[in-house]
Amino acid sequence: MFSYIDHSEMKDKLLNANFPKTAEGRVYHVEIKRVANRIITVGDPSRAQLFAEWLDKDTPIFKCNSARGFFTLTGKYKGVPVSIMGIGMGYPMMDIFVRETRATVDGQLIIIRFGSCGTIGKGTVGHMVVPKGAFAVTKNFDYFYNYYEDPDMTKNEEKNVKPYNVSKVFYADQEICELLQTKLLNYLPANEIHTGLNATCDSFYSSQGREDGNFADHNKELFTYIKKKHPQAESLEMETFILYHLAKCSNDAPIIKRKKSITNERINERHINVNKMNDEVKYDENIITTIKKPKNSIRAAAIMMVFTDRKTDEFIDPSRTKYLETVAGLAVLDVLISIKLEEEQENDDECVWNLINQH
Repeated sequence: MFSYIDHSEMKDKLLNANFPKTAEGRVYHVEIKRVANRIITVGDPSRAQLFAEWLDKDTPIFKCNSARGFFTLTGKYKGVPVSIMGIGMGYPMMDIFVRETRATVDGQLIIIRFGSCGTIGKGTVGHMVVPKGAFAVTKNFDYFYNYYEDPDMTKNEEKNVKPYNVSKVFYADQEICELLQTKLLNYLPANEIHTGLNATCDSFYSSQGREDGNFADHNKELFTYIKKKHPQAESLEMETFILYHLAKCSNDAPIIKRKKSITNERINERHINVNKMNDEVKYDENIITTIKKPKNSIRAAAIMMVFTDRKTDEFIDPSRTKYLETVAGLAVLDVLISIKLEEEQENDDECVWNLINQH
């Protein structure tokens, strides 16, 4: 049972150039106004459709196809609200997805990326990677300007200027990563599940070390440079670092609609003493108690199928992809609903998973 909205031709008036939304509250690119606190993000919309087949059959599934290439499905899995969101590829799409989703959801968010990657580490095609951290690999455009455009510049090598920048590591949520690894062990041997670090690259080609005779990318030594800086580098792809980075940069969870209970509200500089025997809340000026929201409002992890082995140039067989999508996809859903959130939105009649006609 689906409620479907196709916004591919909708041109609603937008308000606020700083963070654009429509008058009814839809964010600019993803075109949603509310999703679940637990989210799986994928690149391929067909993978999102596959995962949606495992959602509860007795609960409506809300679908939204945006004009900017984002695809959202929201329903319930084993009675728990979840959203599955297809976002395409690359840094900008992940950045937009995380920011606009954060702006539509009350309370804490859990986001798990399910995708594919190449390997430069111990793994090979058909294995799984659950990266404990990620770093960015970006083309250093100034290097190429100096190299080709400025006749007065000495060679880059003499100035120790590199063609690619490799960032420091941002880490995933450790609990989620450990749960994913444990769940995968039900389907795969331990030597086919890898952790390590992920390199998130700003190109499928140049910054992932692929050589293209049509362009001077200066990337023959890139893997050596990456491994020297991050010896635990295991995988290459184009999204995970942005997710981990934004999760670590996220502020306290915004609360738009909250139950008016004193235990859920932040008390304005008041001191409280909770009598646990009768659940009454009493004020005591001698006891200082602060009700704090979580520091970071986003918890993030990723899980990837190894599609390519960059050491051997091998590519995955489609039959293996289908198997991994199934077993790992179910593992992600089970992990997603097993984690307790510190604070989440109310499960009211306005939630899209409760009201099939809600847009």
